[in-house]
Amino acid sequence: MTIQTNSPVQKDFSIHPATKMGHVSLTVASLENQILFYEKAMGFKLHWREGNKAGLGAGGADLLRLTEEPNLKKYRGVTGLYHFAVLFPNRRELARAVARLSALKYRNHPTDHIMTKTTYLDDPEGNGIELYCESPEDGTFIIENNDFVTRRTDGTLSSGRESLDVEALFSHLKEDDKLDDPLPLETRVGHVHLHVRNVQEAVDFYHGMIGFDVMGMSSTFQAAFISAGGYHHHLGLNAWQGEGAPPPQTDAVGLRYFTIDLPNQKALDDVIERINKAGIPSNQIEEGLLLYDPSQNGVMLRTV
Repeated sequence: MTIQTNSPVQKDFSIHPATKMGHVSLTVASLENQILFYEKAMGFKLHWREGNKAGLGAGGADLLRLTEEPNLKKYRGVTGLYHFAVLFPNRRELARAVARLSALKYRNHPTDHIMTKTTYLDDPEGNGIELYCESPEDGTFIIENNDFVTRRTDGTLSSGRESLDVEALFSHLKEDDKLDDPLPLETRVGHVHLHVRNVQEAVDFYHGMIGFDVMGMSSTFQAAFISAGGYHHHLGLNAWQGEGAPPPQTDAVGLRYFTIDLPNQKALDDVIERINKAGIPSNQIEEGLLLYDPSQNGVMLRTV
């Protein structure tokens, strides 16, 4: 889901405006099956595979990392990943992705958020995925009076959750387009949407501590959207699993961590200084600084 506000809510500190989302790391029950799905249905390339781990993406930096562990389960009613969102550079590439899923008869839900065109699906282990492209020329999705309001550019209102006109989307494909063509290098993780135990608590962490700006928050909807640099949202936060939802058990499939990519060491050090002053536990590993939000969602901070 995509939102926009007239102006972001900032505190005395804002994370660097060039901050982006990096790869998402998942714990999986079957590495072989998940690689097959992400290659065949999603069009990802297998970048590397070592033992029980693999990295996939569009040929550049990893967009997804998978780690297989034995005897895993899928838990319901817990915090964790709602979905990670793969951002395509244009409607043509989104059309190719949706057409690929359609050819495979893989269940997905094309949706028109007006400001973005998108489809939603789950991978074989129940991890939520959004595929989308930006379409701000069609309108905006904002929060007004504690509720979400979608306006087309002609001023008419939309639910923001209309069925996407797939035929119109497919019109962006060219005759020589092949569904198995590689993903464009510009493909990236656009945002991550999390289940949290309490929205305000999560906002206090990601906004008040990490430094993302609040782009919109609704107590009615039990959700908030935050970002860097005025983007509509890099993180979605919701309490739709119930207020006070527990974290999943250690034998759960799903999110290990998601990555926040800062543009330089100074920007990273500024955030780390705030984390250390607050006494938030963290662990410096080879890939970056790993910590956990109050809902026990893993967060990796690193430089690009």
